[in-house]
Amino acid sequence: MSAELPKNINVKEPRWDQETMSGRAKHFFTVTDPRNILLTNEQLDNAKKIIHNYRQGSVSPGLTEDELWRAKYIYDSAFHPDTGEKMILIGRMSAQVPMNMTITGCMMTFYKTTPAVIFWQWINQSFNAIVNYTNRSGDAPLTVSQLGTAYVSATTGAVATALGLNALTKRVSPLIGRFVPFAAVAAANCINIPLMRQRELKYGIPVTDENDNRLGESTKAAQQAITQVVISRILMAAPGMAIPPFIMNTLEKRAFLKRFPWMNAPIQVGLVGFCLVFATPLCCALFPQKSSISVSRLEPELQEKIRKTNPGVERVYFNKGL
Repeated sequence: MSAELPKNINVKEPRWDQETMSGRAKHFFTVTDPRNILLTNEQLDNAKKIIHNYRQGSVSPGLTEDELWRAKYIYDSAFHPDTGEKMILIGRMSAQVPMNMTITGCMMTFYKTTPAVIFWQWINQSFNAIVNYTNRSGDAPLTVSQLGTAYVSATTGAVATALGLNALTKRVSPLIGRFVPFAAVAAANCINIPLMRQRELKYGIPVTDENDNRLGESTKAAQQAITQVVISRILMAAPGMAIPPFIMNTLEKRAFLKRFPWMNAPIQVGLVGFCLVFATPLCCALFPQKSSISVSRLEPELQEKIRKTNPGVERVYFNKGL
């Protein structure tokens, strides 16, 4: 082991304390860094090699701790944690900001006509399906049928919500109409995420003690995990879909956009992107990735099992997902 590095760095866990909001925020600012999508395959494979070698006790001479952590986050940004496969580029967390700013900006620009609403809601849910498939759990893989059901249901729900609200807002202020895409996205998240994770709701997710010893599977923990993810996703979309409408409503009354109406979409995409750079990591950090639940809130049969085999355990832990 190289003298430059401590021998006990746990590169399986984040660098910062995940019990604090600031620690989780630092972690997710690194995870969602859009610059990672510009890395070459050679850089990704080199980061993978550094991490695998370190875990086996072999370190390149001169490697520093900062370089090790950088390699860890590059590796985590591109390779699936369970399967080890290189993930689809646009499905990676580092692609969330550039992809979402483009899609959301266009949804909020082209929201007045039925064909535009259908097209951009379809594009958005197609992207969500890719993200959910790319970041699927290796412990409970999605089947093609489950993926298809969630995709069709979320797309239908988003389109129906958008078209229904568009019809209702024709008689009110144009500013209110600008919030229709956000309502559609929120509705789609409430449909899409539970359907994508229906296996977890049916069979439960693994719960462990604080030392990661598996104690069983819990549907109650799955319900809490999915609720937290839905809240995070909706709040993640909120700033980028709630702040720009006020700005754009003002700008469209000015001479500049009246003279150059084609600038509407680029400005809107830029505003959404600025919001998402901060909203994406901060909302991912709202709840600990390793979340917990009291044993007394678990299913009666699991409570009984834990109290018999591990009488001192009062809380269990689980991965909430993203």
